[in-house]
Amino acid sequence: MFAMRRFVSRPITPAGDGFLTEANGGAPPVPRAFIWDGRTLTIAAVLRSWRWSKTDRGDKYLKRHWFELQTSDGATIEVYYDRESRRGSPPWWLYAIRE
Repeated sequence: MFAMRRFVSRPITPAGDGFLTEANGGAPPVPRAFIWDGRTLTIAAVLRSWRWSKTDRGDKYLKRHWFELQTSDGATIEVYYDRESRRGSPPWWLYAIRE
């Protein structure tokens, strides 16, 4: 059966201790788990990662680090880390989930 990709666009909170990856080339380390709507999403693997930049007044800025992650229960999630999040605002966001 084919799983549908569902758009979420909600903040998520890193959970637990430690990271699945280390910080690399300015990219944040990927936490081992996230909390989303009271549910723990335990990360089993990083499937891919990419970056998104923006241009402002002729200068190019790195805005988001994107990750496609496999959860331990078999879901695939797309998350991003917003480098421009304001103090008190969540930097991690769940963009989409495929269950």
